[in-house]
Amino acid sequence: MLQPRILEVEPLSDYKLKLIFETKEEKIFDVSPYISGSWYERLKDPGYFKTVHITDGGKGIEWAEGQDIAPHELYDASVLTP
Repeated sequence: MLQPRILEVEPLSDYKLKLIFETKEEKIFDVSPYISGSWYERLKDPGYFKTVHITDGGKGIEWAEGQDIAPHELYDASVLTP
């Protein structure tokens, strides 16, 4: 099944992202488990973490140097905001 498109991404504190999907769902995704190894370690820099943006018409997100997280993980592993 295709995941809903991402309409907005907002970097939050503690390596979390607020995601708003085309379904109007607002979810929080915790990036901290992904921040390891040389490729993702750059995300530990709070200024760099804030460079996150939406790609491919809402199909995913990525950072300035190309780090990304699979769209299904963004949707399935995030939690609805209260």
